[in-house]
Amino acid sequence: QVQLVESGGGLVQAGGSLRLSCAASGRPGREYNVGWFRQAPGREREFVAAITWNPIDTDYVDSVRGRFTISRDNAKNTVYLQMDSLKPEDTAVYYCNAGLRRGSRWYEGGYWGQGTQVTVSS
Repeated sequence: QVQLVESGGGLVQAGGSLRLSCAASGRPGREYNVGWFRQAPGREREFVAAITWNPIDTDYVDSVRGRFTISRDNAKNTVYLQMDSLKPEDTAVYYCNAGLRRGSRWYEGGYWGQGTQVTVSS
């Protein structure tokens, strides 16, 4: 079992920045691919970003590419999502997910955090 705890969400004005953290505990979380998904009210959950375990590689949905950066600190079992140039359409609950697999798209893994709210005001 892997437990994931997100933090770092909040309210920010458009153009601002936030950094989300996803701390893993339990089985060594550092061996998993880890990603972020988000879900806005009335919309389906969507993939945002992912970072692989070995070798390290990253991927982003087109709408955040160039604005968001995903990284990991394996010594701390923590994955970060640096979000810059935030837009109102980035408003959503952001979820950390471990165990993703990459195929024709990113397939969700079996471990989820509780989610953290990000609200971007215009």
